Amino acid sequence: MRKLKLLCLAGVISGFLFTSGCQDLADELVGEKAAGAKTIRITMVAKSASNPVFLSAKSGAEAAAKDLSDKYSMIDVEIDWRTPKVESAAEQAERILNAVNDGTDAIIVSCSDDSILTIAINDAVSKGVPVMTFDSDAPESNRFAFYGPDDVAIGERVMTELAEIMGEKGKVAILAGSRSAPNLKKRVQGVKNAGANYPEIEIVGEFYHEENAEDAAREMMKAIEAHPELDGWAMVGGWPFFTDKLLNELDPEKMDIVAVDALPMQLPYIEKGIVDLFLGQPTFKWGDVCVRKVVDKIHLNEEVDEINRMKLIPVWKGNLGGWSRQLRAWGYTGIPEEYLTM
Repeated sequence: MRKLKLLCLAGVISGFLFTSGCQDLADELVGEKAAGAKTIRITMVAKSASNPVFLSAKSGAEAAAKDLSDKYSMIDVEIDWRTPKVESAAEQAERILNAVNDGTDAIIVSCSDDSILTIAINDAVSKGVPVMTFDSDAPESNRFAFYGPDDVAIGERVMTELAEIMGEKGKVAILAGSRSAPNLKKRVQGVKNAGANYPEIEIVGEFYHEENAEDAAREMMKAIEAHPELDGWAMVGGWPFFTDKLLNELDPEKMDIVAVDALPMQLPYIEKGIVDLFLGQPTFKWGDVCVRKVVDKIHLNEEVDEINRMKLIPVWKGNLGGWSRQLRAWGYTGIPEEYLTM
């Protein structure tokens, strides 16, 4: 019998707060675009264009760009999407260099490998292009700000929630994503930190893969075959559930799963009981918040906090309807109609 605790989520708050600060009256007016309006080109370099979480971040960035362009008559904000199709820190660095050479006004990047990206970021900043990181940071770089979660705390929460569901005993595997991603390494460490608090839970291993659905699902099934005694999964990302392939391959009664992410294509895994709990990242805000903070800095000349934390939202059967409606409000499509009316 599962021991999934009752979670309480009063509601998911959408909408975004934007403080304009002091600027010319004409810039505050909504209406006709002023003659000589400045184009602000923001280059977005996420980890992988094949990962749905980054496509949602792109949607958030584009929505913020449109909103700010409509709001302020003196600027047009454009998003220049230069994300590699397949994750590659070297290709990210190259695209940052090219964007700087092409005259971009700012860059936002999720770092696949902070050691490689720190060099590229510092080079961009030295040439007068401000850089903000999101999701996966390069803390030793000269980026001006970071928006994302506390990754160690994410891992600790994944393990704590899973331990409670499992009755604080059993064998657990960690699905870990890319070995080189700094944010994922911290999440894995968080899982192990929290796991040490449960003497009757054994972590059988960490399982790494490329950050896409196919590789993640393949690695997951290999691990299950190698460890048939497995009782649970602590997933620092929800990659295997970006496809419906596993809906008919996983037995919801055999093991417990807690995973990060909760996008539309993943929700049937909650509805069918295969995943006990998703810790949803408001990935739309990766793009939305970063674009707004870039404009705060380079157009409004406002101070921007260096560290801007993102909070996770627990998603389980009991609030599947509310979360589905929030996703729709953020512009997501492909949400099953029956979830929207729950």
